[in-house]
Amino acid sequence: METLAVIDFETTGMSPGHGARATEIAAVLVRGGAIVGRYQSLMNAGAYVPPFIEELTGISNAMIRKAPPAEQVMREVAEFVGVHPLAAHNAAFDRKFWDDELARIGLSRRQEFACSLLLARRIYPDAPNHKLGTLVEYARVPVAGRFHRALADAEMTASLLLRMEEELMRRFRLEAVSHELLRVIQAASRRELEACVERWRGVGG
Repeated sequence: METLAVIDFETTGMSPGHGARATEIAAVLVRGGAIVGRYQSLMNAGAYVPPFIEELTGISNAMIRKAPPAEQVMREVAEFVGVHPLAAHNAAFDRKFWDDELARIGLSRRQEFACSLLLARRIYPDAPNHKLGTLVEYARVPVAGRFHRALADAEMTASLLLRMEEELMRRFRLEAVSHELLRVIQAASRRELEACVERWRGVGG
């Protein structure tokens, strides 16, 4: 049975390429339709948290100063995630920080990401928008806590992914939905969801 690792970062900015660093990370393990493991930690990368980020996340510079070093946290979460396939909401954002923070401790990513934002655009094209908060309400996913905190966002992303997998199984009479199929769907055109799944089914997916 496949295990999926859903991750979420809180950060000081939009891109490590512009000097932003992670302030918090969470990872939840999903298997058999349920969350089976959780990791969460603030992390001190020596970075300054701007006031607007503190207002958004509730994470202050004082909290970061008391947090464990980023290097320690990344080693712990990398061990927790292992080689399980990865997922995130707006994975392009989290992937950049995952790769950057791993590189700082001499590690590199060994697996690909599925993106719940891209998937929702194809599975829920009529949603008002595809922000996590909107999709949680649209898909009737339980609110796990404050938005823009890593563990709550990771848990809600995991629940959203499970809801979308259920929708795919119902709509296309699939017995299961793999991480590989999710990645195939997210790369397809929004108008080609049915054809994409049928092609997958046709090649023995």
